[in-house]
Amino acid sequence: MKSNIHRIVASLLCAVAVLVSSTSLATTLKVCYDQWPPMTIFPSLNVPERGVVIDMVEQIYTAKGYTLEYYEVPLARGLDMVAEGRCDMLPEFLYSKHAEKGFVYAEQPTFAYDSAFVVRKDDPWRYDGIPSLKDRRVATGPGWDYSSMSAGYQDFIDDPQNAKFVEVIAGDDDVIDRIFQMIKANRVDLYADNELVLQYVLNQLNLNDSLKIVHPGLEKPLVEMPIFSKQLPAEKRQQLIDIWNQGRLAITGEKEQALLDKYQISLH
Repeated sequence: MKSNIHRIVASLLCAVAVLVSSTSLATTLKVCYDQWPPMTIFPSLNVPERGVVIDMVEQIYTAKGYTLEYYEVPLARGLDMVAEGRCDMLPEFLYSKHAEKGFVYAEQPTFAYDSAFVVRKDDPWRYDGIPSLKDRRVATGPGWDYSSMSAGYQDFIDDPQNAKFVEVIAGDDDVIDRIFQMIKANRVDLYADNELVLQYVLNQLNLNDSLKIVHPGLEKPLVEMPIFSKQLPAEKRQQLIDIWNQGRLAITGEKEQALLDKYQISLH
């Protein structure tokens, strides 16, 4: 009888140990991200999804026992929060060798995006290098950086001599929506971005009868990478990076396409 009791107690102790061990693996990952639909979306009652990239991040890290805690913030604030250690990672930031040093890039990008332009439906304009921007009214957001895709395009935007042709549209989460409406109203002429973003916003705003996506886009693809805080202990940070790198490599082909299909977009 005592032997049976001992075996039962031992089994219970083992079960408790396993439960404690499993619970300890359920680590919280703090994720900052900005509004860049359909890749990253601030959820609402009308659109409860968080976007292609956030879905991908969630798949990768929950499979390793992580619980994700989200902070929906403008990009500049998100970068500060990562640098200060208030967020562990930000899932997408343009890759640059000259980026600030408050974070570490992963090795695997989220995507290398082709860019395109949006213009009015009846506009025959096409991008053919910087000279083709002559007398065109270009829309952009505050501090947005195109230099990794085209140094010349960024120089055009930054040049004070072009100030009357460059419209900088401010806002927290509706900048692209406002730009599209301004193009429709003939207040600006064109806007460049990730082609998937352009597809999604056109569909969401039901503007396909008024606006169109045109190619070619800027000269180089836009490479976006997850970044991780330097305030994390080096071993933990590398573990998070390794999980991302391996997980992103595993999400290819049909798995990647399923994420894109959910948001009704497709790679060009």
